[in-house]
Amino acid sequence: MMTPRVLGVLLLSRLLLWASGMEYSSNKQEQARRQPEQPRNVCLGLINKGQYESFHLENTASCFTKCTQSGNEGCNLENLQRYWLEFEHHLLESQSGIVNMSFLKAAVQNVSTNISEDLFFSLTPSQVPGQVTEDEREHPDRVRLPRSLFESLQSNRSEVLLAITVLDISPGNLFKGPQLSLEDGSRVLNNRLVGLSLGGIPVSRLAEPLEITFSHQHLPSNMALSCVFWDVTKGSAGDWSSTGCSTELRAKRTVCRCDHLTFFALLLKPILDRATVQFLVRISQAGCGASMIFLAFTIVLYAVLRFYRQRFKSEDAPKIHVALSMSLFLLNLAFFVSVGHGPEQSDATCWVQGAVFHYFLLCTFTWMGLEAFHLYLLVIKVFNTYFGHYFLKLSLVGWGLPALIVFGTGSADSYGLYTIRDKRNATTLELCWFREKATASALYTTVHGYFLVTFLFGAVVLGLVAWKIFTLPSATAGKGQGPTWKGVFTVLGLSSLVGVTWWLAILTPLGRSTIYVFAVFNSLQGVFIFGWFTTLYFPSRSARASSSGTGRADQVHTMSHE
Repeated sequence: MMTPRVLGVLLLSRLLLWASGMEYSSNKQEQARRQPEQPRNVCLGLINKGQYESFHLENTASCFTKCTQSGNEGCNLENLQRYWLEFEHHLLESQSGIVNMSFLKAAVQNVSTNISEDLFFSLTPSQVPGQVTEDEREHPDRVRLPRSLFESLQSNRSEVLLAITVLDISPGNLFKGPQLSLEDGSRVLNNRLVGLSLGGIPVSRLAEPLEITFSHQHLPSNMALSCVFWDVTKGSAGDWSSTGCSTELRAKRTVCRCDHLTFFALLLKPILDRATVQFLVRISQAGCGASMIFLAFTIVLYAVLRFYRQRFKSEDAPKIHVALSMSLFLLNLAFFVSVGHGPEQSDATCWVQGAVFHYFLLCTFTWMGLEAFHLYLLVIKVFNTYFGHYFLKLSLVGWGLPALIVFGTGSADSYGLYTIRDKRNATTLELCWFREKATASALYTTVHGYFLVTFLFGAVVLGLVAWKIFTLPSATAGKGQGPTWKGVFTVLGLSSLVGVTWWLAILTPLGRSTIYVFAVFNSLQGVFIFGWFTTLYFPSRSARASSSGTGRADQVHTMSHE
């Protein structure tokens, strides 16, 4: 039996234990409060996944502007795009009637499969989509769903839920895809997507296509509109595709006809009209023909000099010039063949022509880069530049590296018929090149990226050479204008070797006039090379003394021996 004293001690001990437990718990809570909150990045597409309340929609929509073209740090485009693509499934499952937000207009309604006429719904950006009559002209943006679409579902159900979504994606990176993010001037018209879904039923290959009408103002003459849909099977994050869709251009609106239901948009992309393309082709053919003649003269002249001048055989500079001339000659020849014989050929023949044209284009870029490398060793580095079998090693790079790239590109089945279309989506030119369905990364990596590397290297070397020429003591010793003009002429001659005429391609997005300038000067590169070659190896005695830094055999021998 417990005495009152023992009972009091037990109660006191329990009170102390309870108090210490409360203090420990409060300390833990205080520590938890003091710990910094982990950052929550909505634009990774995980925090709001599957949540479509108004707060979550607005929160996720902030990523439209955060994930801009300038950079995608902290953005997961694939997750974000999937979020909006699954929004329509949420609408159908929850049977939500109307969603009216500044960036999102959506509506869900029951539609009878036993209808007697086509259905029309407005797509006005400022209004929630709603059913309208066919003759209502105040709705230039609308969609027509053919009666046959609903009739095909009568055997399974009498009614079906229809979800229509109009989404403003803003000028960020979402729903742009590789072909838009890599092409200058291309964009989604008005940054607007239209989504259509029918009871969660996959609808494709409709006998009678649906029609979506997009209104717009007059467009620039060098831009074309194309009806597309978002294809989730393209790449890891999806891309735009025009398969199953046709485009009809009108004065201030464009009608898209597609044989399936999904998210649609109207793409605005730069184009060339038929007259411009044909004129550019004629200019290029005339210039390439003249270049081929003078490039052949250059090769023949080298053979004659090699026969009559014994020391000429050991010089590397003329060999590099001739290798560049040969690659340019073969590139121009491949251009003539490809432009002259395009659409009527078999797929295999066109594949081969595209691969050959790509190969000689890369060879030309490579040899221009090697010209810049040789120029750097000859004029900038000068000392300690001995290489055994120098030209042989350059040839392995100049002819071998492009072959490896073409082999890898051809293994991915990237070559085929390439079509240029005008603003009415009519074909203006067909040639064998990268096929239209080839991955954009193959074209932009092996052509644009490769050109950019050689362009930057050649520009740096040419700039250093020009600086050295114009800062030589002989050029600043008060000898008048003679040496200065000779220096200008030398830089212009060297610029033809490192491909300055190709650099004009960077200016072509500025307008049609720059395209003409590029076509004229670039097609005449062979003429410029011939002029430099003859000036370099048939100079007057005084010119020979002043230009010895670029052509004399004794300087070349200080650099390399075979």
